[in-house]
Amino acid sequence: MAILNIVHYPNDILSNPTKPVEKVDQVIKRLVQDMFETMYNERGLGLAANQVGEALSIFVMDLSKDKSTPLCFINPEVVESKGEVKLEEGCLSFPGVYAKVKRPEFVKMRALDINGEVFEHEGVDYDGRCMLHELDHLKGITFFDRLSPLKRKMLEEKYFKRNRERL
Repeated sequence: MAILNIVHYPNDILSNPTKPVEKVDQVIKRLVQDMFETMYNERGLGLAANQVGEALSIFVMDLSKDKSTPLCFINPEVVESKGEVKLEEGCLSFPGVYAKVKRPEFVKMRALDINGEVFEHEGVDYDGRCMLHELDHLKGITFFDRLSPLKRKMLEEKYFKRNRERL
């Protein structure tokens, strides 16, 4: 396994939709394993393929403290969502900044797993929020895009100031 480089905002790959995975083969399985390794190394909860420079419809997540519940979503789609809640989010592609984002409180997604098998996963609170945050990445949407223009401008200024040497 390998630790991949995280793509940081404002890289264009973050604002472009990804492509569906045609076949879950060894190359895709290796990418998924590398994504988990990278996410755990960065102490993240979720990671989309375009955040590591791959424009493919894949994300991984694990909300456990002991790395015991890894989930891989290939070609995910929302089947159902309801409710609404505004909670704080951060992102590995936006180090050092956080903002409250409004999202559905409950979500059910359908996707392929690492073996190419269809599964559904339901999430409430941070589980659902993480799934939707990562799905947004696959659509070319960042959590900055979910903010009001004023809040986004303030956060961008803070982000660029904090990450001057990285960019």
